[in-house]
This record gives sequence, structure tokens and C-alpha cells, in this order.
Amino acid sequence: MDAAEFRKRGKEMVDYVADYLEKIEKRQVFPDVEPGYLRPLIADCAPQDPESFEDVFKDIEKIIMPGVTHWHSPYFFAYFPAGSSFPALLADMLCGGIGCVGFSWAASPACTELETVMLDWLGKMVNLPEEFLAGKDGQGGGVIQGSASEATLIALLAARTKTIRQVQSEKPELTEAEIMGRLVAYASDQAHSSVERAALIGAVKIKSVPSDETFSVCGSALKKVLDEDKAAGLIPFFFCATLGTTPCCSFDKLLELGPICNKENIWMHIDAAYAGSAFICPEFRHLLNGVEFADSFNFNPHKWLLVNFDCSAMWVKKRSDLIGAFKLEPLYLQHHHQESGNFIIKCHWQIPLGRRFRSLKLWFVLRMYGVKGLQEHIRKHIRLSHQFEHLVLQDERFEICAEVVLGLVCFRLKGSNELNEALLKNINDAKKIHLVPCHLREKFVLRFAICSRTVESTHIKFAWQHISQLATDLLKTWGQNHHQQ
Repeated sequence: MDAAEFRKRGKEMVDYVADYLEKIEKRQVFPDVEPGYLRPLIADCAPQDPESFEDVFKDIEKIIMPGVTHWHSPYFFAYFPAGSSFPALLADMLCGGIGCVGFSWAASPACTELETVMLDWLGKMVNLPEEFLAGKDGQGGGVIQGSASEATLIALLAARTKTIRQVQSEKPELTEAEIMGRLVAYASDQAHSSVERAALIGAVKIKSVPSDETFSVCGSALKKVLDEDKAAGLIPFFFCATLGTTPCCSFDKLLELGPICNKENIWMHIDAAYAGSAFICPEFRHLLNGVEFADSFNFNPHKWLLVNFDCSAMWVKKRSDLIGAFKLEPLYLQHHHQESGNFIIKCHWQIPLGRRFRSLKLWFVLRMYGVKGLQEHIRKHIRLSHQFEHLVLQDERFEICAEVVLGLVCFRLKGSNELNEALLKNINDAKKIHLVPCHLREKFVLRFAICSRTVESTHIKFAWQHISQLATDLLKTWGQNHHQQ
């Protein structure tokens, strides 16, 4: 393919993607395929001779689309939103076109510098304390990671290195292995599984801190666990607070937890993967109060800020803590500008060495929507979640299982877990809308997340009527079937 054909095919592909997104609600939200569907549809091995673009293009609808779950359909209410917008898609195309691998300033100055500035823009939008910004000569700063899981792991590893060095300076007789064996990390029993996974990769113990009746961790619960562990000779070193938990969007009590972490010299990382985007709205910023006590903070613009995956924003108060944990400098990565404080070498802030020019997506989206446009997007989603909550509350067969704060509603039929499992199965088997469940304490709960950029009030009404009708049908047969058993 030469440049002339690329121009022609590129325009065709843009038209195809625009049509796909414009007409997405006509597609069934969840595919009708079984595992292994794809292998019989394609050849056993790569072709020896080149094939034409037309042949490849034809196979998109034939082979790929039948197996796609349409995350951007207004009937998709599962997981959390996956951000996407036309400006972000165009920026991603430019990122692919430039094709740099921005591991150092010299490897692509614009890639390094734009990221630093964009993370300052974003930090100011959520009103982060000054210490988290790079500014002209700050100690902190932001970096784009691939996902919130990566950000948690990076924070945990940095905290581990910092603590080991600290303990060794106070007790030189202890080996690194002895200290490692006594380190403990903590997170809420509602925290995402990626926090436990970070501890697994970091080879440290992790303990769950019990959450209260609102599914939040409060100060007294953390203090109790810390006191027990210190008495047993363990070394608490890391706490991951969650703002907007995955099961029900609950919020740990930062203003109680922060001072405890600071006093005990424990690194506090805040995972606000989904909820963080809402903090650009002044009326939701109070949910971030207490961030001033944290060492690191992360949220995903690729969830709720119309930036497509992957773009996970992470800030640290002291970038030296991060760089100190990951810095290795072979000669081939060195260059004569590297000590210039503003041009932070991002490969010391992350696990992979290479990095894409992801800040272009942020730059395009922040400029073309403006803060006001993004605030309106968030507010619209939150209005729609309250619309759905209102519909659920009008039907006495159902109950709401957690406070609706942002764009997630947790609800269920009053009755057994088996009944709700059957309802969810019927909803997802019908493939008109798509939902996923969670467990809250012992209850099997249905999660209804407002996801699509194009979702409107009519889609919410349709979803509720559909759920309500399926519940009616299920309840008619449920009693009889369960009497017979």
C-alpha cells in the first residue's frame, strides 16, 4: 500500500468507523457466538502472497463484527464506560502515524513535554493540590499509565522500595529479604482485584480492611488492622484507598484514613479509576477531599472523559520516590538534556520502557470539548442514573442496594440470589441490553452503569421496561417451578 492508496483507504475506513458509531444502536449489543467461533472462519496460516485491501475489508463485517461486544451502544450498561469520541479517535490516528516510542525526552521531545503539561491541565481540572503538579519546578507531576491496575502496581513498588531503604537505614542488621517478608499492604474488602494482584506481583502480603454498612473503609477499621499487625512485628507500608468502588461506587473516607497513613508513614495511593472524572464538576469535588494526605492518585480519562483506551492518569507528590524505584540508565538511553528538571524521563515512571504518544488524545479532547463540555457529559450520565434509580424505586418488587452517587445503580428483585441470577441470565440472553452483576455482602446484585456517549433518556426507559417485563415473566413461572422442586 503506497501513500496514494493509503489516502483512499483511510477515507473509506473513517467513513466505516463513523457509520459504525452512528448506527451502532441497530446492532445487537452482545454477540451471538460461541467460544472458538472465529478459528474456522479464517485460514490456518498467514497467506504467502499479499491480499487486497478489499478482501481484508470485506472480512470485517463477516468475521470480526459478529464477535464484537458493542461497548459504545446506548444499550450497553455493563462494567463502567469506555471513553470514546471523534477527536480522540483522530488523535489516536495521528499517534499511530507519528509512531514514536517516547521513552526519553530525546526519543521524542513533544511526546514527553505534552504529557507533562496535559497532566497538569487535568490535575488543575480536578483541583489537585499544587504538590501533585509538575509546574515549572515542582517536585510532583503526572504520567499516563496504561490502566489503573498499572498505576496501583507502580505505586506499590515505589512504596516498597522506599520502605525497604528506610528500614535498612534504621536497622542495618536486617536483610532486604527479612524486611520483604514483614511488609504488608492494605485495601478495602471492596477494592478492585487488581490491588491484590499488585501485591502478588510485588511479592508482599496484602490484607483486606473491612468496609462499613455504606461499603466504605473508615479510619477506625484501618487503625485496628494496623495495630494488630504492628504488634505481630509486621511492617505496614501501603494503603490503597478507593473512590468509586467497582461493585457499587462507594467511597473510602479519605479525611479519616489520610492522617493515619501519614502518621504511620504508610504510602497512601488513591484509586479513583471511574469516579475521578466526575471531580471536574465542582459539585462532586468534595468526594476527593483528603487527597492532600495521599502520596499518589490515579483515575482513568479512558473511562468517563471521552478519551479512548488506554489513558490512565497518575500523579505523585514526590516524583523522586517513583524514579528512585525504577531508574536504570544504560548509555544508549542517556542524552545531553537529561538533567533538565522539566523534561522528566517517563520510562522511569512506568513498567514498560516504550510508550505511545497518548497525550495527543487528551490534548485534542480537552481542547475540542472544553471543561464545560466534559462537565456536561458527566452531569448528563449522572442525571440518567438517577432517572433509572427513580424508575426502580417506583416498582415495589425491586430494591436499590447502594447509594446512587454517580452513574451506577445497584439494584435487585427482592428475593433470593437464585431469583436475581435467573433475571440477569434472562436479560443477557435476550441481548437487548447488556448488564453485569456484583456481590454486595451476601447479595447477588445487578449493576446498571450509564456508559455510552450517545445514551439518552429514551434508552433508559427502554431498558427499564425491558427489565420490568422480564421480571414479570420470571416471577410468574418462578413460584410454580420452585414449589415443584
